Formats: sequence, C-alpha cells, structure tokens
Amino acid sequence: MAPISVFSAVAMLFQRNAVHAALLLIVNFFTLAVFFLILGSPFLFVVQIIVYAGAIMVLFLFVIMLLGVDRHESLVEHLRGLRPAALVLAAGLVAEIVLAVRLGVGVATKAAPNFDQVANKGGNVHAFAKVLFNSFFFPFEVTSVLLIVAAVAAMVMTRQAIETSPPGPPGIGPGDTERGPAGVPETVA
Repeated sequence: MAPISVFSAVAMLFQRNAVHAALLLIVNFFTLAVFFLILGSPFLFVVQIIVYAGAIMVLFLFVIMLLGVDRHESLVEHLRGLRPAALVLAAGLVAEIVLAVRLGVGVATKAAPNFDQVANKGGNVHAFAKVLFNSFFFPFEVTSVLLIVAAVAAMVMTRQAIETSPPGPPGIGPGDTERGPAGVPETVA
C-alpha cells in the first residue's frame, strides 16, 4: 500500500486537471485508511473512509464542478519572488524533516508506566468520545452548522446567478439571421 500511497500523492501534485487530482487524492485517502486498519485501529479506518474519502472529497468535487475549473492554467506570477520564496521554504521543510528524523524527535523508546491503560481507560473510542463530546461539543456543533449553511448558501447563490443571467441578444446563435448592410437577411455561422 505504501508505493500506491506515495505514487498517488506525487501524481496528484502534477495533475493539470483538478478532477483527476481530486480522484488521486481519494486513492491516497483510501490507502491511509488501509494503513490505519493494518496498525490495528478499525475506528480510524472507518472514519478515514466516511469523513475524508466520503464527505470531504464530495465537498471538493462539488466545489470543482460548481466553479467549472478551466483546463488552462496561468503560469504568470502576479507577485514577484513567490517561486524563490517557495523553494527556500520547501528546502527548509525538507531540512527540518531530515533533522527531526536524525534526532529521533517524536519517537519515544520508553513510555510512562501503565500509560496506555491510564490514557485510554475504556478504549480509544471511549477516550475520543469523552474529549469530543465534553470539552469540544459546542465548537464541533458550530462547525457542522457553519458547513451546512455554507453549502446551502453556495447553492442559493449559484441558482440566483443562473436565473438572473441574461439569455443573450437574439440573432447571434448559429443559423439565426441578421440584416446585412443592404437590409438582406444573412445567415450567421
């Protein structure tokens, strides 16, 4: 699964078509879900598929289709110095990752005694639910309401834009006739 995950992530970066990039991102999300299953976390496996590969990607594809992304990309920089700054930041990120791996940051060799029994008393799902539905219940619900309102607002605005757009002047479509300089009808190609 690792080569498929890396290939889909790299291929997604070099896609010119936004829909193809989104589909490759779905493949990457599925491989991450399989990683969670292999690591013994079936709850995260299901959440990864339902939330990310399902809901988030449907939202991405909805926005892509709503905006009607054009195939032609502009390669002109509107602000000077963005590419050199991006290269410097990318090199810094790579150096930071290499240094963190060399130093073993985040790789614990010893845990506190009985840490897994104390931290996840009752299991991972129970511990996650306790944090989510006690401390973060209100922000979680506010975020869900805001996402629903944003989706409905986008649909309403799109419908209004379609209804208020002018149909176009008559006599311009193919096969329509216009009066020529001498007043004789001419067919518009």
